[in-house]
Parts: sequence; C-alpha cells; structure tokens
Amino acid sequence: MKKLILLMSVLAFALAGCGDKPQPPKQLADPCFVGAPSWVLMPSVEGTIAAVGSAAKSAAGMQFTRDSAMANARSELARMIDVKVNTMMKDFTQVTGVGDAQTVDKVTSSVSKQIASQSLQGTSQKEIWMSPCGELYVLVVLNPSKVADLTKQQVTSSLKNDAALWQQFQAQKAQDELDAAINKEFPKQ
Repeated sequence: MKKLILLMSVLAFALAGCGDKPQPPKQLADPCFVGAPSWVLMPSVEGTIAAVGSAAKSAAGMQFTRDSAMANARSELARMIDVKVNTMMKDFTQVTGVGDAQTVDKVTSSVSKQIASQSLQGTSQKEIWMSPCGELYVLVVLNPSKVADLTKQQVTSSLKNDAALWQQFQAQKAQDELDAAINKEFPKQ
C-alpha cells in the first residue's frame, strides 16, 4: 500500500511539473521565411501604396536579382492601381445510363486573364531582405499623391488627344482577342 501511495505521489508531481513548462514558440512551416520582416507578407508603409516583389538569387549577380524583384513589385503596384480582369467559368454535368448503371460526368473549367498597364512615376525601394533560401525581397512604395497627379494629367491631356482614341481601340482589340481565345477554347454549345 505504501508503494502504491508513493507511486501515485511521484506521478502527481511529474504531471504537475509538465503543466508549468513553457511551450516552444510556433515556427513558420517554411524555413525560407525564418526571420522574415513583417512587410514581406504584409506590405504596408503609412502614407504610401506598398508592394513586395521577389526574385531568386541569380548567377547574373545581385543587381540583376534586385532589378527583377523591383520589377515584380512595380507590377504588383500597377495591378493595385488598375487591373482589367476577364474571367469565365464553365460547369457541365451529364448523367448517362439507367438505374444502377448510371454514371455522372462533371467538368468544370475556369479561364482568367489579368492585364495591368500603368505608368508609375516616383516608386522607390523602402526595404530589402534576403531569405535563408536565397530569395531576395524588396518593399517598393509609391506616393499616392503622385498617382493622383499623374491621373489628372492623363485625363486632361487625353480629352482632346487622338492618342487616347488609339488607346481605346487597342484596348478593345485586346478584349476581342481574349474573347476569341476563350471562344476557341470553350466553344458555345
């Protein structure tokens, strides 16, 4: 009986000790993001429009890698300011056979195209970080007042500008090409 009480006491102390141990901090599943600054996943700089671009370390050198990451960030900024999205979703379900011999065929397809074309003036690199896996991340910012000024200039100059009509024609032509490609891939039934 004494052995049983002693065993239960030891077990109670052991269990009590387990509850007091601090839990190790949760780590990101991807080791490439260990030590990543918060802006890598959530780009934000007060008073600006911010985007992150990344590029893998290149044999062409750090400048090439940085230029690639900057280009990716500027592309993201352009998409944030103005993006044209065309998308189509098709869903087809068919039942064949009778009774227990029935089969159901289901096909779902999705096509999406995004186009961004924007003149960006005044973008600048705010931060830079190299991941443990060799991926370079840059935080690029754009002052929104510069975007507003540029937009105002474009609207004012395009009101009486033949180039604006040409741009509208080109945009419609691009839209027609996308529609033709979608119709070719998914003919109407």
